Amino acid sequence: MKLSLALCLSGTIIAAIFLSGCGGSEEKKQSPPPLVTVSHPKRESVTDYLDLTGTAAASRSVDLVARIPGYLQSIHFKDGGYVKANQLLFVIEPEPYEQQVKMARAQLLRAQSEYDRQQEMMKEKATSVANVERWQSQRDQAAAQLDLAKLNLGYTHVSAPFSGRIGRHLVDAGNMVGVSGDTKLATVDDITPIYVYFSLDERDALRIRAAMRKLGIEPGSKVGRAPVWMGLQNETGYPHKATLDFVDIGISSSTGTIQLRAEYKNEDRTLFPGVFVRLRIPLGKPRLLPVVPCEAVGTDQEGRYVLVVDANDVMTRRSVVKGPRTDDGCSIESGITFQDRIVVNGFQNARPGEKVSVQRAAGWPSD
Repeated sequence: MKLSLALCLSGTIIAAIFLSGCGGSEEKKQSPPPLVTVSHPKRESVTDYLDLTGTAAASRSVDLVARIPGYLQSIHFKDGGYVKANQLLFVIEPEPYEQQVKMARAQLLRAQSEYDRQQEMMKEKATSVANVERWQSQRDQAAAQLDLAKLNLGYTHVSAPFSGRIGRHLVDAGNMVGVSGDTKLATVDDITPIYVYFSLDERDALRIRAAMRKLGIEPGSKVGRAPVWMGLQNETGYPHKATLDFVDIGISSSTGTIQLRAEYKNEDRTLFPGVFVRLRIPLGKPRLLPVVPCEAVGTDQEGRYVLVVDANDVMTRRSVVKGPRTDDGCSIESGITFQDRIVVNGFQNARPGEKVSVQRAAGWPSD
């Protein structure tokens, strides 16, 4: 009896264990495909360009100097202000030079009178040819001395050679100037128009020459037709349009660069000498290119690429040639089409060759 009961219990336990093992063999649920965000490229008109930096400089700059010795009598401008052409700026004590003019004029009158008298005496053979020639020479010397005295008197009034902005005065009224050479008094800059100087390496210089020829502009002639867009550090984009004004005659052997210059009208006086300027030079006509977010473009040992989801929702790697940046992202020269679904988010969730789950990016083109 006891043996039968033991056998029964053993069979029940074994059956329970067997049944329990069968119940735990349910198939594991498969994980869903990784989620990525995709969008079609935008269609944008894109222009290839060079981004450079330059420095603004006055189109004309003159150091005003005292060309004669004397006391600086008065100053007739406000430091840092704008002056007009021929505006009086400095006066150097003119009285001594006015007296020199009077003395030179008196000497000329005396020499002229004596020369006329000698000519009358010559008609009567009462003097020699040598005397006539001597007084003629003295008359001419006196005339030259008068011209020089008038010139020096003119130097007592220092005027603006052109309209522009003047710096601060470097000598105060009452000081002696021009004693041991020319004394610098101030500087006048013409900033309407203003120049922007920049340099190119040999590769970029050749690109610009090729672009100019495409626009029908022969380098070295009529360079003023080539556009240059400019922007300051506190400005967005390149709101100011200038023209290429000058290209140096060759590449410097010491720096390996060539200097160029852009001219900007600067009618609103936005630019001033020494300011740092961002430059953008177009290198051709606009082209319709696909544009993707810049973060969608990756780089590895094989070069630049984007990830594309095909019709079967499989993610693949696509090598691309990157073009210029735009306000919306990066343009792509080759490697994708406008119909491709580009992965713009979720790169880390999947690898090329894997099936993915797709969602559309907000604000970008969709099917």
